Amino acid sequence: MIVVTGATGNVGGELVRLLTAAGEQVTAVSRNAGTSLPGVRHHRGDLGEPAGLKDAFTGARALFLLVAGQEPRAVLDAAAAGGVRRVVLLSSQGAGTRPHAYAHAADFERAVRESGLAWTILRPGGFASNALAWAGTVRAHRTVAAPFGDVALPAVDPADLAEVAAVTLREDGHEGRTYELTGPRATSPRERAAAIGAALGTEVRFTEQSPEEARAGMLTFMPEPVVEATLAILGNPVEAERRVSPDVERVLGRAPRTFGDWAARNIAAFR
Repeated sequence: MIVVTGATGNVGGELVRLLTAAGEQVTAVSRNAGTSLPGVRHHRGDLGEPAGLKDAFTGARALFLLVAGQEPRAVLDAAAAGGVRRVVLLSSQGAGTRPHAYAHAADFERAVRESGLAWTILRPGGFASNALAWAGTVRAHRTVAAPFGDVALPAVDPADLAEVAAVTLREDGHEGRTYELTGPRATSPRERAAAIGAALGTEVRFTEQSPEEARAGMLTFMPEPVVEATLAILGNPVEAERRVSPDVERVLGRAPRTFGDWAARNIAAFR
């Protein structure tokens, strides 16, 4: 049995599908409605309430863990008590490049390393699926607005994250490793808007926001420290945040998917 937390998210949902397709029994943990896939047991639970996860871990051998809640050690202790011997943590690149700003993720990484379990840490940069925030304006006006229009970063496809997670949960040889996960090349917001337009078969116009405009919009759904750290990465990335990592190819034996690949698969959201 493999436990997947965040089982209805961009990464978790795809991971559940990959694991069940490989013949694994899965316990899917989420705060809302579960999946109807065969071989999947749904557990309604919250990483912020570790005591409520005991039943989810019983009989499991591996855990896919999100950075959520404030008690990673309590979650890991409950997992170990239930039989879990391997944990794969979906962290953030910022835990390595900006540990003070991403202290929450860094705390989870520390807890995982000290847990006594076999561990693997996945550190993605930006997700290609963050472009879904543009879907409304693309549908309505064929426009995209974003700050730092020509600053390029190697956004990663969540499907690649899920595939790497599936491999590291099921196969030996990844214990004690931290994988940086990116796309195959850095692309700018202007280039990503053009890729969406290409998938639609029509022009999508790009408008550059000021940092202040972007900050005001982001504060409506993100805490201020996260907003400031995100804007710093988007506008003034360090070399490590610009770098294309070989780790997706190292784990999967193939190149990571491009942003254009992601846009083509998800173009219905923009029509």
